[in-house]
Order: sequence, then C-alpha cells, then structure tokens
Amino acid sequence: MRYALLIYNTENDPDRASRDIPGTVVEMLDEPFVDGWARLHAAESATTLHRGGLLTDGPFVESKEYLAGLIVIEAENLDAALAVAQQVHGSRPSGAIEVRPVLDGRFRGA
Repeated sequence: MRYALLIYNTENDPDRASRDIPGTVVEMLDEPFVDGWARLHAAESATTLHRGGLLTDGPFVESKEYLAGLIVIEAENLDAALAVAQQVHGSRPSGAIEVRPVLDGRFRGA
C-alpha cells in the first residue's frame, strides 16, 4: 500500500530552497520503496483557489506549521510506514510528519 508522508515545518524559512536536504534523508529517498517526493517552497509562495473562483495569496490554513514537502512510499502496513516516518523525523530539527494512506492514482516522482 502507498502512504504519503506529509512533512510539516514549524519555522518559516524563506531560504529553505537554498538549504541542503539532510544526508540521511537523501539516502532514504534512493530506497526502492520510495515512489516519489517533492520539496515545496515556503508557504508564502502558495496561491489558494477557493470555491467560487476566489484566489488568495498564501496557504489555505493559517497555522504555526506549514506543509514543507511530501514523500510517497510503498509499505506493507501502517506500522512499516510509521517506521520510515520515524527515520525522516529523526533528522529534522522541528515539525511533524503526517502519515496518510494514498488512494488509487498515479504518482512517480523524481
């Protein structure tokens, strides 16, 4: 089953695009169970489309945490997916990782 690891940051870091990804995470991204991944720009770069066509700058939800990236993995079950999330979380200074099952669909990342 596929799981999405939704990675949240607590600190607003507009220079995050220039920061290197931690080595342990880079190694994990090369594992065969990783179907794809994406690193997102800072929350301020978001544009949100609301019902009725209204466009607003910034993320949809005002929060102290923002979605910073995602990794799609193949795991046998939730426990295995949580073990991978634990590895990623161990290399991060702050934030949270939400683990969510992925519905059918196509995704193949970098």
